[in-house]
Amino acid sequence: MTASLPRQAAPPDGPGQPAEDRRHMIRRRALTLLIIVLLIGVPAGYLVISANQSRNSGKDKEAKYSATGLTRGWPSKVQRRIYQVPMPHPSGKVAYYETNNWKTSRLYVQFQTPVRNLDVFLHDMGVSRADLKRDDITISARDQKITGWRFTRPGPWYGLVHKQKDPAPTQDVIVNMSDANNPFFYVVSRTVP
Repeated sequence: MTASLPRQAAPPDGPGQPAEDRRHMIRRRALTLLIIVLLIGVPAGYLVISANQSRNSGKDKEAKYSATGLTRGWPSKVQRRIYQVPMPHPSGKVAYYETNNWKTSRLYVQFQTPVRNLDVFLHDMGVSRADLKRDDITISARDQKITGWRFTRPGPWYGLVHKQKDPAPTQDVIVNMSDANNPFFYVVSRTVP
C-alpha cells in the first residue's frame, strides 16, 4: 500500500494579482534603499564623527597633561583658586606648569605686571611688600630645574615664603625688579592633598 500525497489546490477562479510594472518596482527598491541608508548609514556616520571628536579631545588633553615644562598662557581659574595664586590684570609673559602626585601638587607660574599691581598681588595673597627680602631666592633648586628658571641674571631679586596651614597652599615667590616699572614674578604654590 502506498501512501498518496496531498495535491496542491487549484488556483481560484478569480483573476490573479496583476504583475508589478517597472515604475512601481523601481520606486519600491529606491524606498527600500533609502530606509537602509537611514537605518544603517546615519548611525554609522554619527559614530565616525563622534569617534573623531573623542580622539581629538584626547589628543588635546594628552598634550596638556604631558607637558614637561612651562606652557604659555594663563592657568585656569580653578587652578588659580586651588593654589591661591591671585594673578593681577593686566599681566604679560604669562606661563604656568602644574605637577600632581600622591604626596604634593604644585603650580608654577610666571608673569610680568605693572608695578602698581605688586602691592595688589601681595595683598591678595595675604602678605605685604615688607615681607619681601632682598636677594632671598626662595624657590628651591629642584623647582628651578623643573621650570628652567635661573635667578642669576641682574636683579635686584626679592623673595618670600608664604606658609599656611594645610590644606591651604604654601607659596614661594620671587620678584625680579630689574625693570622697576614692570616687575617679573615667579611663583611656586604647593599643596598637600
